[in-house]
Amino acid sequence: MEVVSDRTKPKVKDYMTRDVATVSPDETVGEVSTRIAESEEHSGFPVCERRRVEGFISARDLLLADDSDPIFTVMATDLLVAHPDMKVTDAARVILRSGIQKLPVVDDAGNLVGIISNADVIRSQIERATPEKVGKLKRTLEQIHEIELTEERRTVALADLTPTQGRVYADELEGRRYELERGLAEPLVVIDNDGTLLLADGHHRVLAADRLGIDEMDAYVIVIDHEIDLGMARTAEKENLERIDDIEAVDYARHPLVQTTKRLQSDGSGTDDEK
Repeated sequence: MEVVSDRTKPKVKDYMTRDVATVSPDETVGEVSTRIAESEEHSGFPVCERRRVEGFISARDLLLADDSDPIFTVMATDLLVAHPDMKVTDAARVILRSGIQKLPVVDDAGNLVGIISNADVIRSQIERATPEKVGKLKRTLEQIHEIELTEERRTVALADLTPTQGRVYADELEGRRYELERGLAEPLVVIDNDGTLLLADGHHRVLAADRLGIDEMDAYVIVIDHEIDLGMARTAEKENLERIDDIEAVDYARHPLVQTTKRLQSDGSGTDDEK
């Protein structure tokens, strides 16, 4: 059993699921098979004895076993686990390179304290707002408009924001809601164009916050002390984006690339370049 640890944020403990379903080594293959068959969430379970991780049992491990066999005779015992202080990015590498779906999280004593999935690490990486990202936007605006701008950190009211993106995707929206409920959301990126607050980055976070009844959020704000003609402001006006309610949440299956791929697979049409 290999444990990898790192103390740089964001950490596994910030994104892991703490309420973990487990099975006992003495349970039978038949009992665990029934649990998997009746579950919509689980295709396997950590095997624990008094919270200590002894192994992992997956649906594949059960295929050739007899219903009466105890789990400890068929479970995988040479498994990777994460430490709560491990970087999420390192956990992502382990999950993606090993091909596993879920990584048990154990403390220094080997006790199970959570589990982190490939979906959790993806959520942790989508739509990151960093000082570097804000600085790059600020420098770009300065170069294009030949002006000097200031940057500040402030709390902004969501009702005062003008969106500059008309669509967000429902699956990412769920990820942002997940973070907001745990106090993990990144700051927004806002451009204060002489009093008009243009939302430059964070549309998923804003819409998720609005649905949770949150009225204001932390933001990196790039301040323009006299109004200038910004392309994103023209986009907002063209798409009639005035407030958060104007942002449309769409299912990822409606993404144009996904639709095109499905159509090509179903009818065999299209050129080689299109495929």
